[in-house]
Amino acid sequence: MIRVLIVDDSAIVRQIFTRELAKDAEIEVIGAAPDPYVARDMIVQLRPDLLTLDIEMPRMDGLTFLQKLMRYYPLPTIVVSSLTEKGGELALEALRSGALDVMCKPGAAYTVGDMTTDLIGKIKEAAGVDIRKKLAALDNLGRHGKVPGSLARTTNKILAIGASTGGTVALERILLAFRANCPGTIVTQHMPEMFTKAFADRLNQLCEPHIKEAENGDSVAPGVVLIAPGNKHLVLRRSGARYFVEVKDGPLVNRHRPSVDVMFRSVAQTAGRNAIGVILTGMGADGAKGLLEMKQAGATTVAQDEATSVVFGMPRVAIELNAVDIVLPLEAIAGRIYSLAAG
Repeated sequence: MIRVLIVDDSAIVRQIFTRELAKDAEIEVIGAAPDPYVARDMIVQLRPDLLTLDIEMPRMDGLTFLQKLMRYYPLPTIVVSSLTEKGGELALEALRSGALDVMCKPGAAYTVGDMTTDLIGKIKEAAGVDIRKKLAALDNLGRHGKVPGSLARTTNKILAIGASTGGTVALERILLAFRANCPGTIVTQHMPEMFTKAFADRLNQLCEPHIKEAENGDSVAPGVVLIAPGNKHLVLRRSGARYFVEVKDGPLVNRHRPSVDVMFRSVAQTAGRNAIGVILTGMGADGAKGLLEMKQAGATTVAQDEATSVVFGMPRVAIELNAVDIVLPLEAIAGRIYSLAAG
């Protein structure tokens, strides 16, 4: 039984979450707190396995509380935020402060039913995570170095990276190491819409390559990193020598949109042996079958190792499928990508 504490200033949200989570036999809601001060006392008394945390609250905001929590009493935490630009920025900061995952509150385009399915899945996956691995990954972010040397502008290798839980930190670590003329790169990171633009914008400020949320028709070229928008699939297309992306609707794949499998399969079909596929930390199995298709099409495939993965789910399944050529610790991946792209 997974013991969950809900922290949200909205009585309606607390009621909805409590009611919906009670429908699952593996989850027990042991309490619901209206603000972080009440939550602090309930954590000490009730010792939950996991928190759901609203990010915008009175008395003490959720971000400040999360930072204090991770310092003094680390717990797996899923942050729940409004589907706005400000909400996306706050959610991104929460991931950098130790939250395992972010999700949206129910709204016009995101029903209580959608939310319940997502939240139950995230709780079950997050409950068993060693939160210390996430905090260690955050501590290591500042200890990066650039990859040695540089690539010729003429490289036409396509790099595709897929990630989920823990992936925002892993991607930042890799992209901080990239030079301004990195291979043309497309990324699928499981994240809600609005949040992906904040993520891309922040990375663009920190890193040498040009990083943006992908738009339909964007060229995939050296020095450019395109990140799949939340709630849309990202696929690779080609016209002559030019690679570009299509951003499209479509059904959920492996419970996700964007799906890593959808992206990897398109890369296998479009770029074949001219591609490099990388699967990073994440829950579940999304991306494993697509990575196998990339390998079968002649691409070189790389997986993050267990020791540096916050959640060794997606990489583990890919390795078990024999979809992976090379297994590496996170800090070695950027350098190997450059070696493969140069070759």
